Parts: sequence; C-alpha cells; structure tokens
Amino acid sequence: MKTGGSMKTIKRQATDRIRRGMRANRARQHGTAAVEFALVLPILLLIVFGIIEFGVALYDKAVITNASREGARAGVVLKSPKATSTDIQNVVLNYTSSHLLTFGTQKAATVTTTGQGGTFGTPLTVTVSYPYAGLALGQLAAALSGQITLSATTVMNNE
Repeated sequence: MKTGGSMKTIKRQATDRIRRGMRANRARQHGTAAVEFALVLPILLLIVFGIIEFGVALYDKAVITNASREGARAGVVLKSPKATSTDIQNVVLNYTSSHLLTFGTQKAATVTTTGQGGTFGTPLTVTVSYPYAGLALGQLAAALSGQITLSATTVMNNE
C-alpha cells in the first residue's frame, strides 16, 4: 500500500511540475505575440493603404477617360453652330468636377482640343490631363518622383 501511495505522490508532483512549466511558457508567449504584432502591423497597414491608394488612382483614371469621351462626343454631334473649344472644355470640366475624388485639393483638369468645328469626317481630338494628388502614399510618391499626371485622349470624327 505504501508503494501505491508514493506512486500517486510522484504522479502528482510530476503533473504539478508540468503545469507550472506550461503556465510559465504561456506567460512568455503573451509577450511574444505582442512583439510580433507590433512588427507586422506597419507592413499590414502599408499594404492596405497601398491597395486603397491604387483603387483611387484607377477610379480617377476612369473618370478622366470618361470626361475625355464626353467632351469629344459633345464636340462632334451634328448641330448648328458647332461646339467651340470653350464648350468642349466646359463639358469636360463639369464632368470632372462632379466625379473626381480630389480629397480637398482644388486642382482642375486641363483640357486641350484640336479639330473642333471641322467638316464631316475630320477628327476631333480631346485630351484631358489631371495632376493626381492622392492620399498619403500618392503625395509621398509625388514628392519622391515628381508630379503624377493622369491623362486620357479621345479621337472622334466630326458628324
């Protein structure tokens, strides 16, 4: 009987040692997880903000392309009198002012036209350029590599 009692004691002592070791190991792991999170968080945020910035740039590029198309369409439609360069610029600037994501910057798009008021079948070219400001990463990229300009050109034949 005495041997059985001491076996229980030995098992209990071994179990207690294992539990104490596991508790100490768990306490050390809590600190490790916090350090790993602190190291990974800036990289994760940079990736997330980069994806958002890229999405905004793509959206603004699509708006510039659509504004160029709208301006060209306004310039080539069959009407009398033909649209002037100012009319085409107004169409483009109205479109961009209501659709671009500017985040508070007051930069306007630049519009150049050639061939407006031409005869039937002659080409009308509308080019729209916009200095992209972006969010924090876009401004950082502009500071490092110069101004980022989004542009689009549309060519349509006069009607």
